[in-house]
Amino acid sequence: MLTILFALSGAAALIYEIVWMEMLQLVIGSTAIAVAVLLSTFMGGLCLGSILLPRVVPPRVHPLRVFALIEAGIGLCGLLVLYALNTPWILLPPTILMGASLPAIARWVKGSAKVGYLYGANTVGAMAGSLFAGFYLLRVYDVSVASYTAVAINFAIAAVSWWMSRNAAYEPQDEVREEGANDWSSYAAIAVSGLCSLGAEVIWTRQLSLLLGGTVYTFSLILAGFLAGIGIGGAVGAFIAGRSMPRVALGICQVLLCAAIAFSAYMMATVLPYWEPKALSRFAADFVRCLAAIFPAALLWGASFPLALSATRSTSRVYAVNTAGAIAGALLCSLVLIPGIGTQQSQRVLIGLSALAAIIALLPRWIALAGLAAAAFAWTVPATPWGVIAYGRQLNTKVDIGYPLFVGEGMNSSIAITELFDKRLFHVSGKVEASSEQQDMRLQRMLGHIPALLHPGPRSVLIVGCGAGVTAGSFVVHPSIEKITLCELEPLVPKTAAKYFDIENYNVIKDRRARVVNEDARHFILTTNETYDVITSDPIHPWVKGSATLYTKEYFDLCKRRLNPGGFITQWVPLYESNRDAVMSEIATFFEVFPNGTIWGNDTDMEEGYDIVLLGQVGPARIDIDAIQQRLDRPDHARVDSSLRELGLGSAIQLLSTYGGDAAGLHEWLRAAQINRDRNLRLQYLAGLSPNAQSAAAIYSEILRFRKFPDYFLTASPERSQALKRALRGL
Repeated sequence: MLTILFALSGAAALIYEIVWMEMLQLVIGSTAIAVAVLLSTFMGGLCLGSILLPRVVPPRVHPLRVFALIEAGIGLCGLLVLYALNTPWILLPPTILMGASLPAIARWVKGSAKVGYLYGANTVGAMAGSLFAGFYLLRVYDVSVASYTAVAINFAIAAVSWWMSRNAAYEPQDEVREEGANDWSSYAAIAVSGLCSLGAEVIWTRQLSLLLGGTVYTFSLILAGFLAGIGIGGAVGAFIAGRSMPRVALGICQVLLCAAIAFSAYMMATVLPYWEPKALSRFAADFVRCLAAIFPAALLWGASFPLALSATRSTSRVYAVNTAGAIAGALLCSLVLIPGIGTQQSQRVLIGLSALAAIIALLPRWIALAGLAAAAFAWTVPATPWGVIAYGRQLNTKVDIGYPLFVGEGMNSSIAITELFDKRLFHVSGKVEASSEQQDMRLQRMLGHIPALLHPGPRSVLIVGCGAGVTAGSFVVHPSIEKITLCELEPLVPKTAAKYFDIENYNVIKDRRARVVNEDARHFILTTNETYDVITSDPIHPWVKGSATLYTKEYFDLCKRRLNPGGFITQWVPLYESNRDAVMSEIATFFEVFPNGTIWGNDTDMEEGYDIVLLGQVGPARIDIDAIQQRLDRPDHARVDSSLRELGLGSAIQLLSTYGGDAAGLHEWLRAAQINRDRNLRLQYLAGLSPNAQSAAAIYSEILRFRKFPDYFLTASPERSQALKRALRGL
């Protein structure tokens, strides 16, 4: 029964972790620094809990009652955090309690091997919790229902544990006896092992999200695969601990980890990009691929924990130093190693540290073996192929991938610049984010030129998402623009855009009016006091985990508050690599905030569809076709006219012929759409189901069926009005 309770406790803990990370990214952003702060707070609470429990709770208190009170406390904190989560530090109370649970129950369980089995069960439960949260609770419901589920699990565990304590006799152990031997080498080895474990998780999550597509489901599968290995490894280590010299076995695990890390690196660089089990469903195949790469190393890290327990007989200390090492590993790899030396060299560092942990545990006769193992296996670690960084999970489907001009691994994402058929492509995290191809150039410039021409005299603009800088550059040629603020999460992106797309983006990065802000866009809009005449939002594809925060109703409300009177906002919506439900959610959510919004299609013949621009404004808009044409004919707008003519949009009629519908006309079509809100981030779960879909033509065809000629907000001479109707195919 205790094993089941501890597994359920792990499941509840992972539900909380996933929910809290989803909620906190809305407050502190999703940069690597913000995630590192969040992870450090979470892991730091676990570490503190394991340290404080033996010092705060005397051994005479029945461990099952302590465990019951801890679980009840976690449940109460879970309710509090749900309604008061505005800073990472509020996570300390519940995570301190989580960290205290294993040391508390260790007083009840006789033998460190049995504690190891509980550790394994807890971790396997955590794996189940991560899948349950990612694939069901948050996909179908929201953070509230997910939190209530975890709270119910906590309270159920508390009730059963308290009931068990009434019939279970307990003889308190002496605290000194409980703490046992002071084996510094085992403590140091398990600390370094914890560092390598979480450091590798950071690195491999980056690489696997490229290979599998960075959807919310992919991250759940990666986490579940890692936890599965650790959980099963915990059981294996507990079995070995009672039948061998645990410190020697701990050291051997670290030697084997040198090989396991190299194996994982090899699998992710040379095997997984070209292998996908055909007989399995997409998610099952992805999970198998995750396990094939990371399971051996995760199993060895899992086995290391009970071996260290057996060597020291101190649950609280081993848990504390292992967690402290994990914190160091997460910070070191995410903030220093990956952006500093890249994933290949970072994995070599982890192999060296694993050898160091082996040397510490096996002093002194194993130094030569561990050193040779580290050198040999570190040498075999391959670099991440540039094709994976550029095309991700679609690499295996490409006939021609061109050749790379630049490849870089930044703090938040990996990017590549390639050339294919005389076109230059900008890749971010395994997908094409921008290019010099005609259709992409149309979309990127439409996002800027449409609101800039509809506004009578725009002076200040905010661009969310840099990409190749083409949208930002479209404002450079408008003579009234005085301030261009470009918000980009990854610092490497604007620098690269300035070098490889300077012609297409009119060298905007170096323009005296431009300012680049390297920050999470949502956090910037939330905290800035600046207002703008135009805001354009062109984030990465909505199926990428985290990007749905830039498509929520609350986000659009924030943008609306940052618009000056008469201001406009444009929002990119992809129809490719998406599905009908996701597109409907994006459009309906935008129109919820901008009820006078309109749609503008990026397609020359208005039939096939590709992606669209949503246009919103504060209050009803009036579009004067004659006035727009007069501006384009003015000498000071010659560069604007030229910029549009390059894309076949060189007149007011041609530009406005991209009109695809409005909120009123699409009301019936959007009736069943799910609104994307901060509390559910529904879009990332809808879009994440179809990252490979090719339904753009069908979706756009549906939208156009509801389009009517917009004479209620268009004014023009009879000749131009008729010309626009002809361009819109007789509407």
